[in-house]
Amino acid sequence: VGAIFCTDLLHIIHTPENVLADSRLYLDIYILGLPFVFYYNIATGIFSALGDSKTPFLFLACSSLSNIGMDIIFVTLFKMGVAGVAWATFLCQGVSCILALLFVFRRFNKIKTEERPKLFSRRLLAKITVIAVPSILQQSFVSVGNIIIQGIINSFGSAVMAGYSASIKLNNLVITSLATIGNGISNFTAQNYGAGKTNRIKEGWRSGVGLVLLISIPFSLIYFFAGKYLVYIFLNNPSGTAMQVGVEILRIIAPFYILIAAKLATDGVLRGLGKMNRFMAATFTDLALRVILAVLLSKSMGATGIWLAWPIGWCAATLLSLIFYKTLKWNKISD
Repeated sequence: VGAIFCTDLLHIIHTPENVLADSRLYLDIYILGLPFVFYYNIATGIFSALGDSKTPFLFLACSSLSNIGMDIIFVTLFKMGVAGVAWATFLCQGVSCILALLFVFRRFNKIKTEERPKLFSRRLLAKITVIAVPSILQQSFVSVGNIIIQGIINSFGSAVMAGYSASIKLNNLVITSLATIGNGISNFTAQNYGAGKTNRIKEGWRSGVGLVLLISIPFSLIYFFAGKYLVYIFLNNPSGTAMQVGVEILRIIAPFYILIAAKLATDGVLRGLGKMNRFMAATFTDLALRVILAVLLSKSMGATGIWLAWPIGWCAATLLSLIFYKTLKWNKISD
């Protein structure tokens, strides 16, 4: 079902037929490994909640390196093409999942409890669902929104697509780094929330904001002033238009990394406290503004209007997140 749905979306964004067939083949195989991804993420989430970020990192590093090696073997030695890449990912995800779960059960055996834990708890399932479902919806809508934006970008031709593809790789490097720190803040918040230490949550937020700013400011300066040289790395045949588009995107969005950094750190606190309604309100505001403005501004300003929608959405969402954080009632934080 997922492969069929994604295929329909690929049609929407004007993907050539040969690329569509390869994408369909890859998705058909990749989706078989989704249970591995699911249980692997559960395992890494447990490790993170226990304050152990080293073990998930080692699993991820080994899985990624193994995936690269198997890609080379399946594609060059066995001549399996796109299917080889997909099967390599499937196998590496499966091995990583099994090993991660074994390490989790081994860690569980070291935890002493007063009585035998229940095999299943409806109460805990309900609590997890309250947190998980909004996060699932948020990630799903963000993905769909990005596909819509990609479709708009594709309508401007291959040169704009190439410039966007190059710059978005650089952008994702920053956003992924900041989001990972936000996840760490979320775990820190949840741990101290459970221990009833709200003062530590506030200290953690201030430290987290300082850390993400320490990361985002250098990237902002580098991308703004040296973006041309970085974009060039990701362009196979750099043309004037593609290079111009890539540099323009970085110069528009890079100065606003400070704002999105503050938002992601603040969102970490909101998620850790279980304030999912506030977290989703800020996130959906960002997504809705970016999609709507990308559609509207692209009609009057061309592709530049799409890039301008990014900082506008970030500004509004950051403002909301900070308001939600500042209006938290710490003496009734469990409400």
